[in-house]
Amino acid sequence: MGGLLSYSGITTKVRAMESHLITDRQFGEMSTLESVSDAVEYLRRLPAYGMIFSNLEGVELHRGAIEQRLILSQYQDFAKLYRFANLSQRKFLDLYFMHYEIDILKKCFRNALGHQKPEIDLSVFQDFFEKHSKLDLIRLSSSGSVQEFISNLDGSIYYDLLTHLDDVEHPSLFDYEIHLDLLYFKTIWKVKGKYLSRKEQKLLTDCFGSKLDLLNIQWIYRSKKYYNLQPADIYALLIPIEFHLKKEQITKLVEAGTLDEFFHALQTTYYGRLEDMDYSDNTELEMLAEEVLGRIYSATSRKNPYSIATLNSYLYFKEEEIQKIITVIESIRYGVSPDEILSYVVKNQ
Repeated sequence: MGGLLSYSGITTKVRAMESHLITDRQFGEMSTLESVSDAVEYLRRLPAYGMIFSNLEGVELHRGAIEQRLILSQYQDFAKLYRFANLSQRKFLDLYFMHYEIDILKKCFRNALGHQKPEIDLSVFQDFFEKHSKLDLIRLSSSGSVQEFISNLDGSIYYDLLTHLDDVEHPSLFDYEIHLDLLYFKTIWKVKGKYLSRKEQKLLTDCFGSKLDLLNIQWIYRSKKYYNLQPADIYALLIPIEFHLKKEQITKLVEAGTLDEFFHALQTTYYGRLEDMDYSDNTELEMLAEEVLGRIYSATSRKNPYSIATLNSYLYFKEEEIQKIITVIESIRYGVSPDEILSYVVKNQ
């Protein structure tokens, strides 16, 4: 009864926002469009994106301009939920917000390492970040080097981590990004118990625990397929948190001598035994991970509609939608066929 009373209002709000998420049918319609302008015009007619894509006269529809507006839509949804949330729900949202910070930091890092001008004007997000973050997006986005970028993080929880990493000889973008991810997941795992009830902790553990496991699986796979890393180097990259993926199973995955052995070991895990999951050497692990996580987030929200799972699920699927939109638009830009586009964004294609 307590959950019903606490969450009835915000659950109703989320359900209304969910009704505006793009359906598989609509993605199918988008995939047949002939130009980026047509795709943006299609989005402009949808309730969730009408205002974001209004007033486009004279705007060059390059990827950065489109991505900027889509990210702004994501932030606006977060802000709507935050305004509607009670104190307990806001504690979860404050915790979740770290994910947005790190995503922005990754974008800034790519620019600083490449000495490139930002593709996205981060000043557009400044008002939103000022309400939830201590980061100065204007200073960060104007950083001309990695050293200046890290210096501009002084006073934040990211400064000590990245200053230490800067001592490593020739750290790469991958080094910076993976350490930011590790910090995020360790922080979430550590502090969720301080702000959430036992039931809410269990719901988040189901989602975040599975996400951690699947990220470790993907990192092991990429390390073997693309980087040919030794087991000792792979272990150093993994998130030191276990959920369904047990220590001895991680060892078998890491120590596998070939990709065939890797997939054979994967099939013995919780994720390999899931119904309708096909793991083989030709498997796209990223797409399978998305499918598994989609099932888990949907199930937790469906089974616990008056709980933190409702917020957690909506934010996850909104972010997934934005990534799909970017994929569709960029595929249209480069002349990919509608069937192939649809295979990227709609399961069972």
